[in-house]
Formats: sequence, structure tokens, C-alpha cells
Amino acid sequence: MADITEVTAVPSPDLLTPDNCAVLFVDHQPQMFFATTSGDRAAIINATVGLAKAAKTFDVPVVLSTVAAESFSGPLLPQLADVFPDHKVIDRTTMNAWEDVAFVEAVKATGRRKLVLAGLWTEVCVVLPALSALSQGYEVYVVTDASGGVSPQAHEHAVQRVVQGGAVPVTWVQVLLELQRDWARTETYGPVTEVVKEHAGAYGLGVVYAQAVIGAHAAG
Repeated sequence: MADITEVTAVPSPDLLTPDNCAVLFVDHQPQMFFATTSGDRAAIINATVGLAKAAKTFDVPVVLSTVAAESFSGPLLPQLADVFPDHKVIDRTTMNAWEDVAFVEAVKATGRRKLVLAGLWTEVCVVLPALSALSQGYEVYVVTDASGGVSPQAHEHAVQRVVQGGAVPVTWVQVLLELQRDWARTETYGPVTEVVKEHAGAYGLGVVYAQAVIGAHAAG
């Protein structure tokens, strides 16, 4: 039983912070989107770009990867590439990104042990690297709404599989707000609310309303 006299107002070490995580985008490409039917594809694109802007806002290291971009799957999602215009994209032949040396070296170079992972398809391009990273001591957070499978069942079972393997399911807004955590952090307050207004649907409209009625510094 915890000693309540030792309780302090400090965050859990399990929480994501700008200093302890990296974000991995795996195979957000046209050919992969064509077969994605687990959810609305426009919503998955929106969540993916929202996650990308969250990472950029907090200067979180990012790894971008594609599979067979020139021979089959097509280029990285343009809206995602636009967020990181000067970022190298690692193209692979392996379905499991964790079996590609360049990808793994890029992840290692971030120096982070918490990996926030999104990709297409959930049942292949997310499950395989997630389980592989977990087996080597990484903590993995799968962004379920920025990922998609070939069917609702495929996506659902893939999420179940990585959770059973030790991964944590999250959403892109959850990641964004976990990185912010305190609206008094003024250096990221403005950028975060802009991402929310652009990509967070009704929540974003709520921020627009609050800022219009209450004032420009209404908390999210």
C-alpha cells in the first residue's frame, strides 16, 4: 500500500514527453490507403497529419519510412511529407520495418526508448515492427486512429495483438495533449491550439468558439 505522506505533484514516468519519445510513420502511401477499409480514409489522413504536426510542434524526433515506393506503393503521403519537407524518407523492401537496417539505425539515433508508432496496414506494417521493438526493450505506443487495416476486423485484431504484446494504444489527440500537459506552457500553447483547430474536429471548433467568446488565451 502506498504511503500517502510520500505523494507529490509529479507526473508519472510512463507519460510521453517531448524529451522521451520518438514518432515513427510507417508506409502512409497511396497503394496502402487504397486497400484500407477499417475506417474513413480521410479521417486516417487527418489523424496522421495531426500527429505529425504534434511531433513538429514539440520538436520530437521523427522517422519516416515507405515500402517499395517506386515499384508498387507510391510516395509518402504528400500532406505528411509537407510537414517535414527536408526530412529523409527511408524506403524499404521489408514489410517489417524493424528488419531494415537503415530504419532501425534511424530509430536508435533518436536516443529515445518510447516509440509512438502509426502505419498502414495495422496488421502488418504496425504489428511487425511493434512486436520487434518490444522484444528489444522499447516501449511502444500505437496511434490507432493514424493507422488502418484492410478491414475493421484486421485492424481490431492487430491492435489486440500488439496490446497483448505490451504496446499501449493511443490516439493522435491524446499524444498531442500528453506532450503539452499544462496550458501554462506558453511556448507551445499557440501552436497546439492551432493544430487542434485544424485537425481535431468538434474539439477544434470548441477552441475557436472559446477564443472568440472568452478571449484569445482561452485554454484548450
